[in-house]
Amino acid sequence: MTTLSPSIPTASYRNRWVQLVLGLIAMMSISSPQYVWTLFTGPLNQKLGTTLAELQWTFSLLIILQTWCSPLQAYLVDRFGPRLLISIGALMSGGGWVLSAYVDNIWALYFTYGVICGFGTGIIYVGIIGLMVRWFPDRRGLATGLAAAGYGFGAIFTSFPIDSMIRSAGYAHTLIVWGIIQGAIGIIAAQGLRMPQDGWQPEGYTPATASTMQSKRSYTPAQMLRSPTFWLLFLMMSMMSTSGLMVVSNVGPFAKEYNVAGALVLGMAALPLSLTLSRFTNGLTRPFFGWVSDHIGREMTMALAFSLECAAILVLFAFIDRPALFVVLTGLVFFGWGEIFSLFPATLTDTFGPKYAVTNYGFLYIAQGVGSILGGPAAAFLRQTTGSWVSVFMVVAVLDALTAVLAITALRKLRGRHLQAN
Repeated sequence: MTTLSPSIPTASYRNRWVQLVLGLIAMMSISSPQYVWTLFTGPLNQKLGTTLAELQWTFSLLIILQTWCSPLQAYLVDRFGPRLLISIGALMSGGGWVLSAYVDNIWALYFTYGVICGFGTGIIYVGIIGLMVRWFPDRRGLATGLAAAGYGFGAIFTSFPIDSMIRSAGYAHTLIVWGIIQGAIGIIAAQGLRMPQDGWQPEGYTPATASTMQSKRSYTPAQMLRSPTFWLLFLMMSMMSTSGLMVVSNVGPFAKEYNVAGALVLGMAALPLSLTLSRFTNGLTRPFFGWVSDHIGREMTMALAFSLECAAILVLFAFIDRPALFVVLTGLVFFGWGEIFSLFPATLTDTFGPKYAVTNYGFLYIAQGVGSILGGPAAAFLRQTTGSWVSVFMVVAVLDALTAVLAITALRKLRGRHLQAN
């Protein structure tokens, strides 16, 4: 067991592995607003009388409020502590779903599902990731991967029940029931979360002994924002967020267009089975590639993972009208994408130090919001304009390939210079 600093009590909630488990549970409680959104698009379109492109702005607002406000959300976590702020985030996330059950126009849905849920999930996401990079300086890739896996894994337990409840009781009842359940789980998990003392390190660890390149100095947000290394990381995360969210937000629509949504695979409908498998692979990839990056380096791992995502999306498009392959290949696509949520925060903290890690990651996490603008409405607009999903899949593949190349060329070079300089 890790030995804590003498100035920190050794109560069980201060054990960093307990912190990781609680963080994972809190992350699981906020995964459904993003990852099962596609199940609500059909009923909401019918109820509100909107187009798909108009409706998808709800999804974009969810991600925008979750990400573009993350510097503020991270500051609040630093200022008032994770227990209070994570509790508030869980209340907003679950409450946003409950309120969404009663809306009768698209603008109200934008506010309840997009704004309220988005701000609440953002507090939890950036707060938990920032907490983990401070508790685990020796295993940043693995720890952030496991915490982020909760965000991917959470919908595994909700996809089928939510799909079934929508069919049997309607979307409004489903939003109320699951909003209350998920909000309560997040609030309970938050009660044990604590921040480590500044400068805390696990026994036997120093930055000099780390297996990855790490800064010996902590940069303030203002100093980080003046670094070209940060802006390259921001560009790369924006590109990967765009490619992944193009798929996340449109799995339901293109499954229905290619007549695989209701087809049976192993006795189950292909679309919810695909969503369940994708949630599993999207969660598994985060600790897996995080662990890999702790051993072979961040840039090399990025290149491998992003190349896999590029190949998977091209193969998926080639076999998208075959139900069994659709289920398997969508799972592979998410395995090649979800690791961005462990690799980028670990790389950022390695580069700019742990002291301001929560707030610093808040600025980088805005890139996810940039991706949501392109990943949701823009993808639907491309489909509407061209009459085909071909252009969407090609854009995703190009972004994946380009980001993989940038990782082992420009990023490796810039990070090396930066770390040598400090």
